[in-house]
Amino acid sequence: MLDPALLSRLYALFEAHPDVTTDTRALTPGAIFFALKGANFDGNRFAADALAAGCAAAVVDDPAAATDTRAVLVPDVLEALQALAAHHRQRLGLPVVEITGTNGKTTTKELCAAVLARKYNVLYTEGNLNNHIGVPRTLLRLRPAHDIAVVETGANHPGEIRDLAAIVQPDAGLITNVGMAHLEGFGSFEGVVSTKCELYDNLRRRGGFVFLHADNDILRERAAGLPAETYGSPQSGAHVQGEAVAGEAFLRLRWRVADGTWHDTPLQLIGAYNAPNALAAIAVGVRYGVAEADIDAALRAYKPTNNRSELRRTATNSLIVDAYNANPTSMRAALENFAAIAHPHKRVVLGEMRELGPATASAHAEVLGLLRHMDLDAAWLVGSAFQEAVAAARDVPAHFRTFPDVAAVRAAIAEAAPADSLILIKGSNGTRLFTLPESL
Repeated sequence: MLDPALLSRLYALFEAHPDVTTDTRALTPGAIFFALKGANFDGNRFAADALAAGCAAAVVDDPAAATDTRAVLVPDVLEALQALAAHHRQRLGLPVVEITGTNGKTTTKELCAAVLARKYNVLYTEGNLNNHIGVPRTLLRLRPAHDIAVVETGANHPGEIRDLAAIVQPDAGLITNVGMAHLEGFGSFEGVVSTKCELYDNLRRRGGFVFLHADNDILRERAAGLPAETYGSPQSGAHVQGEAVAGEAFLRLRWRVADGTWHDTPLQLIGAYNAPNALAAIAVGVRYGVAEADIDAALRAYKPTNNRSELRRTATNSLIVDAYNANPTSMRAALENFAAIAHPHKRVVLGEMRELGPATASAHAEVLGLLRHMDLDAAWLVGSAFQEAVAAARDVPAHFRTFPDVAAVRAAIAEAAPADSLILIKGSNGTRLFTLPESL
């Protein structure tokens, strides 16, 4: 814990210079530079450069970097950044919604922010800055002019949501779902569940409430006793009810609040699997008093631009780009949705799912099983995990093809020149499939 006197000094400095940076390559004159350390870098070495480039101060934890009078020496720079963010969030005292989950948390965050922006000045997590560094940086962007904040938090090890929630101090929490992801870090599916539900534990201690997906038995059980704004299918009895209209590539959502009027809302998001994410945003809007007409307008206007559930049309093909991340749960949802879309020429380019530990082989074999039952012109599978799964399988269809990496895929695209096709691109971010659309 940071010494209160030192925290008070840091906060006074922050009030005078409210811009924070951790990267000397992206400095703002007058900002405070936090000299973070990592496995392969030490920000203390760049503190002098940051000050020379115009930073107002540098927060360091190496006495050798504290020779300038503008340097603030702390025991641990990361802990100081987190303590400052928590203190700032507490001082402003505005409502904060924290979002986590295995799949859909970034899309849900974006939709929630879009809905709330129809009534409020909203601060929300930029991109995917949802870890131990990104979360405090998000909170330090809060200003008195903001009305509400939506903060995304991610995790790949037990205890991470607990620690992040302690910084965020949420008034409300939303867990999108729990699934098979980051099993190397969590150890098991139960580890995933327990870690995500650390958000519920925080809300219980602090007297907060939850936005609860009423169709999710696991989350409903773990949220027992917490005040909840519920959302789900018409059969769930939730306060906000809705469902995807079948047979369309883009999500079309039929929804209502309680026993009110049904809305028919087309979105620019691909996939029925995004219906719960949209319903979550509706529930958030309802709770914070956004008019239903404004909620509808926000959902219609939202357009994804982050390699998540995007439909892109090139000169030769139509692409469904969902290439930011992949795990068994999201891969199954994407493939089932793709199978339901009518098109005469469909292809998939799938990247391996990473961080699954002992479940790697079975998870990739399961994907092969799903692909066998799909009507596809081609299934291109990228990465060693898929290569091993195909090698271990029997009677692999002729249209299945494996590649070691994305460079090999680009070469195959140049040779085969696929055209007039609907192509699903999905894989873990490390496979870099997000670089493929320009080639297709």
